[in-house]
Amino acid sequence: MAYTATAEISLPHATAAPGVLALQRALVWLVGASVAIVFIEPSPYELVTLTASVIFFATGLRLRLVFMPLVLTLIVLNIGYSVCAIPFLDKPEIINWIVTSWYMAVTVIFLAMVIAEDTEARLEMLRRGLIVGALIASLAGIAGYFHMVPGGYDLLTLYSRARGTYKDPNVYSAFLILPALFALQSVVSDRLGKSLRNTIALGIISLAILLAFSRAAWGGLIITAAFMLALMVLTSRSQAQRSRIILMAVLAVIVAAALVAVLLSFDSVSQLFKERASFDQSYDEGRFGRFGRHILGAQMALDLPFGIGPLQFHTYFPEDTHNSYLNAFMSGGWISGVCYPALIFVTAITGFRYIFVRVPWQRTYLAIFSAFLGTVGEGFIIDTDHWRHFWLMLGAMWGMYVAAERYKAAPEAAIIADPAPAS
Repeated sequence: MAYTATAEISLPHATAAPGVLALQRALVWLVGASVAIVFIEPSPYELVTLTASVIFFATGLRLRLVFMPLVLTLIVLNIGYSVCAIPFLDKPEIINWIVTSWYMAVTVIFLAMVIAEDTEARLEMLRRGLIVGALIASLAGIAGYFHMVPGGYDLLTLYSRARGTYKDPNVYSAFLILPALFALQSVVSDRLGKSLRNTIALGIISLAILLAFSRAAWGGLIITAAFMLALMVLTSRSQAQRSRIILMAVLAVIVAAALVAVLLSFDSVSQLFKERASFDQSYDEGRFGRFGRHILGAQMALDLPFGIGPLQFHTYFPEDTHNSYLNAFMSGGWISGVCYPALIFVTAITGFRYIFVRVPWQRTYLAIFSAFLGTVGEGFIIDTDHWRHFWLMLGAMWGMYVAAERYKAAPEAAIIADPAPAS
């Protein structure tokens, strides 16, 4: 395959014993799978990442100087949140929000450090874990929606929308986009057997996204898939591979359209689909609608250098901000309001630099980058700042940046050497 024809090397920790490497890779798989279950707090993802970090540091993981800009930005961001939360620390939900924000920052740094070493193998394990987790979450949501499990409808749906193993259908469907992109890549570029298996996986995940009835996720899947496929065509090394990607993509669109048409023949699905697909939603319109609140909130942000504190926006307006960048200003004042978009947009802009870098993990990079950009865009219309999978992608992006620079700079013979950790 064009995407695996590059040198069969990545950046392992060469001094680690084979058993240690296998354990580390298994933990990365578990991290990917566990992010699919977030209906309880602390979620399995928090417990798995905490366990994984302890084991990784015990087996040689070290913080490198190259990550210090990321570390400092995340620290300053959360200092802003913490300072602005001081008047509300008597409320348990505020403390939980602050602790979650700090822990998400820790997971970003941890994942960046992990992905920067043994990159190709660990990304592959992360990809597999995410797909398995997505299939579990998708099947749960589908089973609940169609009353296939006793009592499952109340547990696995919300407002007649599939939510699976998540609390919110919007977050649930947003998480499923990256695994769907991974499956789509295999459908359009892998051998027949693997392609067929991933076709089934893609169908299951896509159905779950449809049944979540999230307009943002519907649009996000279409846009990110189109963007990723375009990048795959541009970065492919052979005309045959490009032709196959285009042909399979067209076939996938036709099959998806046919399946949607079949689903819409069910009255319950059709009715909610028409309701959710409409751009004329009451909560989006008016002075205090979604976009009206954005304007009013932006005006407040300019006058309040210390913001209003975490989870306080709904005390001024009928609903929450539904805008991650505005929420940073509201929750953490000017400090967090500057740091959060700076971190997100610098990461996104930097990502374009590595699209055409020939690394063994290029295909995986294109999927994660596409899904990350989609979530960055979604942050303008919904609060994504505590989405576990978003911070996972952010950490993976930074890890891949560092790995790509080392891959480009070092000759093949030196790439597998263990680089000296920064003091």
